[in-house]
Amino acid sequence: MGALTDYLRAVGAASVVEVLERTDGGSPLGAEPPVFDGVEAKHVDPTIVLAMLISAIRQVKWRVDLVEETTVWPASPVPGPDGPQDEDDPWMTGPWVSELDPLVRDTLAAVRDDELPAIVARWVQAEELHGAHADDMQPVAEGIVLLARRAREADEQLYCWMSL
Repeated sequence: MGALTDYLRAVGAASVVEVLERTDGGSPLGAEPPVFDGVEAKHVDPTIVLAMLISAIRQVKWRVDLVEETTVWPASPVPGPDGPQDEDDPWMTGPWVSELDPLVRDTLAAVRDDELPAIVARWVQAEELHGAHADDMQPVAEGIVLLARRAREADEQLYCWMSL
């Protein structure tokens, strides 16, 4: 089973955390009334799969630090070397929310519409997307790129909500 992931834009982490507190950590995209502009991108985690998209855009080899992120939820400290101690610990199954580095937003926002099909064709070659087809992943990539453009235009940051 893969992760549920939603990408959203917000002016700052405090506004995201406020909604998470109100929704008990549920996706900020599901808040009523809707608060954030975002896209559902099931299984597109920031560290691996989104980083593979960034890799395809920049035409560089994937590396672990390609998408830098800062955890904003849960607010509790990261567990020690022995990891989470009980299954109710949010560090075990989430949800987690991270703020993505502005360079990620700007890289995505700079993609031209006519470039996207070739980028998606490179992206779906990633081992982590084995079995994915460009036709299926094109709308996901478009949604993330358009969200990044709106975030950059509004001087907002991109966030990723993720849960197992």
